[in-house]
Amino acid sequence: MLTTLDFAPANDAETFAHVPAAPAVFLLRGDPTGEPYVSKTANLRQRLKRLLGPPAENSKRLNLRDRVTHIEYHATGSDFESGFLLYQLLREHFPRTYGNRLRLRFAALIKLHLENDYPRASITTRLGRSIGRSLYYGPFPSRAAAEKFANDSLDFFKMRRCVDDLHPDPAFPGCIYSEMKMCLAPCFAGCSKQEYDDEVHRLVQFLDTDGNSLRAAIELEREKASDDLDFERAATIHKRIEKLDDALRGKPDLARRIQDLNAVILQRCAEDQTIAAFAIRGGRFSDPCYIRFAEIAGQPRSAEQIFRDYLESNAIADANAASPTTVALASAAPSASRIELGEHLWLLARWYYSNPREGEIFFREKDWPYRKILRACSRLLLPKDSAPAATAKTETPGPQPPQPGARTPDPGKSPQ
Repeated sequence: MLTTLDFAPANDAETFAHVPAAPAVFLLRGDPTGEPYVSKTANLRQRLKRLLGPPAENSKRLNLRDRVTHIEYHATGSDFESGFLLYQLLREHFPRTYGNRLRLRFAALIKLHLENDYPRASITTRLGRSIGRSLYYGPFPSRAAAEKFANDSLDFFKMRRCVDDLHPDPAFPGCIYSEMKMCLAPCFAGCSKQEYDDEVHRLVQFLDTDGNSLRAAIELEREKASDDLDFERAATIHKRIEKLDDALRGKPDLARRIQDLNAVILQRCAEDQTIAAFAIRGGRFSDPCYIRFAEIAGQPRSAEQIFRDYLESNAIADANAASPTTVALASAAPSASRIELGEHLWLLARWYYSNPREGEIFFREKDWPYRKILRACSRLLLPKDSAPAATAKTETPGPQPPQPGARTPDPGKSPQ
């Protein structure tokens, strides 16, 4: 909830008493023609005392006591909420410099250049002009992680890895990948256009199904070899499955086709018994929804219905945005829309790959997991002292092996 206070140096003690000693995003205003001061803090009262209190003698610390007339702040309950609100404020008040103020760095993505006659894959941090035709997968925690997963995955497909625009010529000598039979060699017409397109389609299926399409095909091939009593070939195929598993371990659960990146992030709020839900549709954040559980008991709508209304309303808006007319307009839209999508992916990746990670995230597969979302709200609303240590995970980890040198407790004895 946004709170606005007037500030006068003569009444500074009274003003400081009205602000909480808690995390918040705040904005200080003075001269209407000047720029506001926007920042976030872990202790709003202490930060305002430092900025607006009487300056210390011979101190070079920034002091805005004689320049500020209004204070606006939004108390937050998590670092993610603070970062999201700070991003919105800086983008609104400093449209040209907010990226530098935030030290914004775009997340790494895998791009399939489907606009090319002979598509290829590359690693990028920018969404190109042909976003409607190309496919983007991510975000990944780093460029190195994206490159490793892409290289390990392409070993199972015979797509080209060169970056040139190809003009098939039988006189072209080819490259080392074609000599190693790791590429269909469209550069010297080693395959037909249809054969290459089929290989690209297999890669798209692989990425869309988290590798399950390729795994199913390889397992079927292994079973056939076993039925034919060709155990040597079955063992070779099994090693290929193990190699596939190693490659898939480099793919985080967050990394998926950007157009299908639909999720909801749950964060605890500063308000008592309140949860902030941040819906993500197609990699973009929607405006947050604040669910005040203390008020739900007196309302006819249940908490699940509130989540349904919030998440499904976003789904309808995205369905309208996916119409052919809208897609055509989006492809001709200025780069601001693509930049905003990249910024939202950066916000999401920065939170998701942080350690420790506050809050929980749930992905939409066929439908939203409403029951899991409500149970997560119950966990987040527990007092922090009694909350589970790893609230950011949606699955219960299995038993951990004992550490070397650690004593194994006797199951017949109670711990001391």
